[in-house]
Amino acid sequence: MKQTISKILIIVLVCAASTPAYASDRLIKRASRYFEPLSAQMPGAERDTPAMVSLGEKLFKDPRLSINSTQACSNCHRLDPGFAGVDNLPLSPGARGGLGNRNTPTVFNSGWQFKQFWDGRAADLVEQAKEPILNLVEMGMPDESAVEERLNSIPEYSALFTEAFPDSKPATSFQNVAEAIASFERTLTTPSRFDDYLNGDPEALTEHEKRGLKTFLRANCQSCHDGALLGGGVLEPMGKENPYENQDDQGRFEHTGLEKDRMLFKVAPLRNVALTFPYFHDGRVATLPEAVRRMAYLQLNKELTEQQIDDITAFLGSLTGRAFEDN
Repeated sequence: MKQTISKILIIVLVCAASTPAYASDRLIKRASRYFEPLSAQMPGAERDTPAMVSLGEKLFKDPRLSINSTQACSNCHRLDPGFAGVDNLPLSPGARGGLGNRNTPTVFNSGWQFKQFWDGRAADLVEQAKEPILNLVEMGMPDESAVEERLNSIPEYSALFTEAFPDSKPATSFQNVAEAIASFERTLTTPSRFDDYLNGDPEALTEHEKRGLKTFLRANCQSCHDGALLGGGVLEPMGKENPYENQDDQGRFEHTGLEKDRMLFKVAPLRNVALTFPYFHDGRVATLPEAVRRMAYLQLNKELTEQQIDDITAFLGSLTGRAFEDN
């Protein structure tokens, strides 16, 4: 009798000890239905050369690409320590001091998105890189020829363009400026602990973060925030279930003029979201917990509890790139 009881106790203890790992394995499998780890490189990176990347980084950080040589891509898409590809301002100032009309999105991991800009008007990183340089508020250059003329007046760039684009005649062209910047941007990847988790490491997330992941899934946040970036793959109405109070910016409609595009915005990727405040296309929401609260109500018609908001916020912290966590 005693031996039987002992065996039962051993079985119970073994099962109890294995339950958390089993539950975690189930959660990994469930999460993998909607999310995927970042791949080794962004689409198009296989064609990039070290010379292209090096030139692209120099151009990305060079204020001489602006009308008055004061504004570089890196002014708004900050890469210096403490920043995650944004300037953490609601709206960003341009070369002449005027403010843009939308919040600056992070440049990290951007090449995995299905389209670029909040309204999805650019097909890829190359087309995206062209617009700020010629935007009157942002960098203010009047046209492509003015950009090429400026670069041709800087002796060091001639050899760099020739090395990066040996088959182009001429090598220094506005198209190649965009190609080089895009090649640099394709190096800006931030794998995180969440990638380790999706790859099968149940200890990569804390219990709080796992609880947040479960809450995220139960709330159906993944209906829009899915894939490798947990977003960036579709346009959705801002205020799908309850109207957003700021109707001044009508989203994709501003670009197409089509009624069906009113208030359509690209779903923001959630990679590094804990660092890319303030939130939404207009930068009106200051904190991540408030953004979680507002999104649930606006898009899902759900009023989350404080505990649910806290848990989801904890999970979103696991999407911060390891390089940022180490700083």
